[in-house]
Amino acid sequence: MTSAHDLDDVDGWPAVSVVLPVLNEERHLRAAVGSVLDQGYAGDLEIVLALGPSSDRTDEVAAALAAADPRVRCVANPTGRTPEGLNLAVAASRHPIVARVDGHAELPPGYLATAVSLLREHGADNVGGIMSAEGVTPLERAVATAMTSKFGVGNARFHVGGSEGPADTVYLGVFRRSALDRVGGYDEGFSRAQDWEMNYRIRTTGGLVWFSPSLRVSYRPRGSLVKLARQYFNYGRWRREVMRRHPGSVNLRYLAPPLALLGIVAGLIGGALDSWVDYLLPIDYVVLVIGAAVVEGRRLPLRARLALPVVFAVMHMSWALGFLTSLRRKAS
Repeated sequence: MTSAHDLDDVDGWPAVSVVLPVLNEERHLRAAVGSVLDQGYAGDLEIVLALGPSSDRTDEVAAALAAADPRVRCVANPTGRTPEGLNLAVAASRHPIVARVDGHAELPPGYLATAVSLLREHGADNVGGIMSAEGVTPLERAVATAMTSKFGVGNARFHVGGSEGPADTVYLGVFRRSALDRVGGYDEGFSRAQDWEMNYRIRTTGGLVWFSPSLRVSYRPRGSLVKLARQYFNYGRWRREVMRRHPGSVNLRYLAPPLALLGIVAGLIGGALDSWVDYLLPIDYVVLVIGAAVVEGRRLPLRARLALPVVFAVMHMSWALGFLTSLRRKAS
């Protein structure tokens, strides 16, 4: 069902719209937009910023960027939610290729040209690559290591890399507009996991989602354990909702963190009420986390290495708690 005419009938490089949902991104927005403007892409290019109600100077930064370059435009996103912002930005954009970028991500040189070439070469509806987490502070570096580790996040190629080919989902994404139109854009019922959910609909309507490790995008991880816990709690909560809405998307690996959390809680309660033997499961998890941190963190500075076991545990347990406490939501 892929419609190729919007690319293959165009001589040279097709025009690209880059859309960014933006909320409280004063720190990173200028670099994110600059990485798009510096692409040197040979075709026409526009950037549409969907501005949520930020509490920092994000709007001022966005206004300055738009005033400095006519390729940058802003639209209002009153709710501040990501799926609404993406849909508003896509609706305000004009070109046959739509590239999603986040306000805290930076595109590498040549990213858009590579993505358009891959769309054409494979007849894909969406192409994307690796979420290359890169931290600055010791905690951010520990989080970045955990987010690119199979022990931390599983074996999804957009986290840990892998060979080029069809995929369930990719980081961000460069889409044919015809594919977005076909599936009706992002489902605004999903506060998180909206990328995975839409890629599922693209695939189930006959489209191809293509992963390439050549599309590596820098990502700035959360800088505090509280923010990290909130992020992964929401990831787990909304992954459960995707599974409810699309039973065909169920994967047994999603059950590992919830089962681990339930086992740890049961072991702690059993140890307190019955026998010390019940403490073995929680102890085993602690040993496993420390061992993984020793292996994965061997290239980190000392403070980041010491933080890594805590980061692993926060990510696992927050995701699991979100998954287990996820409430059924009405379909939008």
